[in-house]
Amino acid sequence: MGKDSKDELLPGTLKMLVLKTLSLGALHGYGIAAHIRQLSNDVLQVEEGSLYPALQRMELKGLVRAEWKLTPTKRRARYYTLTAAGRKQLGIEQSTFGRLADAIALVMNSEP
Repeated sequence: MGKDSKDELLPGTLKMLVLKTLSLGALHGYGIAAHIRQLSNDVLQVEEGSLYPALQRMELKGLVRAEWKLTPTKRRARYYTLTAAGRKQLGIEQSTFGRLADAIALVMNSEP
């Protein structure tokens, strides 16, 4: 895609990426976005306007827990951690995504 175009995440993918990121340890919102961006070689850019509402929904569903802590630079930030329910949901999300990706690959790799 061109430099000015933006790749968009498929619906539901953001939740899976956030859960996977938090499976590695507690992070604040900026850290979550930076981790996803870095591991995707800057392809996946998570916008604050999408990330924080998604984190709130996940917290309400009991998938993540949030608490205020100080960052290494002594700023207050909400740190998010994965709950047991979040770990279970991550497994479900990964399995579903894997089946979907395989099905898409079958269609895309078919010969005319």
